[in-house]
Amino acid sequence: MPALNVEFSERELEDLRQIAKERGTSMKALVREAAAADIARHRALQEGAETFRRFFAAHAEEFAAAFPDDEPPAKGEAA
Repeated sequence: MPALNVEFSERELEDLRQIAKERGTSMKALVREAAAADIARHRALQEGAETFRRFFAAHAEEFAAAFPDDEPPAKGEAA
């Protein structure tokens, strides 16, 4: 399995040790869980943004009719 070396300040390392101890887990597991949670959050945000883009594209005409002042000028029109 690929590995990654990560550098922490002394304070961060001490905090990680304390948190791992409080949770009864290893520092490696603690950092891995934090990274996995961030990856999952990032993927969820990407999926949510893509869902929004598809929804907006599918309803673009409705949005344009509902908010005409927010529409950009057509090509060749003055702003």
